[in-house]
Amino acid sequence: MNRLTTTAIATLMALGLAPAAQAEIKIGATLSATGPASFLGDPEAKTLEMLVEEVNAAGGINGEMLELVMYDDGGDPNKARTFATRLVEDDEVAAIIGGTTTGTTMSIIPVAEDAEIPFISLAGAVDIIDPVKAWVFKTPHTDRMACQKIFEDMQKRGVTKIGMISGTDGFGASMQAQCKGVVGDYGIEIVADETYDPKDADMTPQLTNIKNTAGIQAVLNPGFGQGPSIVTRNYKQLAVGLPLYQSHGVASKGFIDLAGVEAAEGVRLPAAALLVADILPDSDPQKAVVTAYRDGFEKKTGTPVSTFGGHAYDAFMILKGALEKAGGEPAAIRDAIEGTTGYVGTGGIVNMTAEDHLGLDLTAFKMLEIKNGDWTIVE
Repeated sequence: MNRLTTTAIATLMALGLAPAAQAEIKIGATLSATGPASFLGDPEAKTLEMLVEEVNAAGGINGEMLELVMYDDGGDPNKARTFATRLVEDDEVAAIIGGTTTGTTMSIIPVAEDAEIPFISLAGAVDIIDPVKAWVFKTPHTDRMACQKIFEDMQKRGVTKIGMISGTDGFGASMQAQCKGVVGDYGIEIVADETYDPKDADMTPQLTNIKNTAGIQAVLNPGFGQGPSIVTRNYKQLAVGLPLYQSHGVASKGFIDLAGVEAAEGVRLPAAALLVADILPDSDPQKAVVTAYRDGFEKKTGTPVSTFGGHAYDAFMILKGALEKAGGEPAAIRDAIEGTTGYVGTGGIVNMTAEDHLGLDLTAFKMLEIKNGDWTIVE
């Protein structure tokens, strides 16, 4: 579905709840609302729609209504590039939010950079913002950070030798490379290294190789989509019996449902505070933010919240703050985004600089463990 969505401005006008004028600030988005990454893109799209409606119902930004122009790229990088070009050339948006996956994001970047339009990505790879690109920002924690958080936890558990089984998609390959780049910093050695295609329906051969490798103390699975759920089920079936770590790319209740409660028991992964809103201490500055977003999203959509929708929430709120300061001129918006400090979001507390277009550190991650089909915080 190649979907062009504008906000509910027309509906609000019909009800007499908005001024009879066209939106004055256009925000663009190209997301993977359908296709293999829809479990990421669908909550992102619903979050943006919800937030734009809320802002317009409250009078807009500095009295100006927002219009959300959103396309569904289905996870296809070529479509994402085409839609980004359309957003810039035809729709004349002030900024772009999107790039659900690393692949679609990397195809949008040159379009945004050439047009000098601020672009806030919702994908994980560190390559998106390292090296820094003038017009490109992102909200999710990087894959390098996920590796570091996982290896910190392994180190605390005395793990020194691990097996790794990675997806060959853009996310899996990037995280695999990042993990290999930092693993030595934690005194850990990768002694078995397997891969799988995201379309594979069984990873038993690779996991059998890992199980039969002498000395392994834990296993890490960089990947997202259905692959990690299959890995988790096969892992249980093979009775590997070692700690299993997954990536932040599966930080949603959907992963537990796909893997099965029994197979997912004990799996650890780094994730944002959003997944554990109810068990955060009241002193945590994120508690009010993540609780309000979760409650609003679930009431609006009737579906469980996920960290992926949270990435879109943070991107929109950062952009909203920039628009409030800078108006609708792209260069001023870019500068205001880069100047974001102390923003408390679903992913952590963001402090961007000219050298850091993410603005998060490792404290933004919680290490979670699945127990009885739900998330718990590893202390």
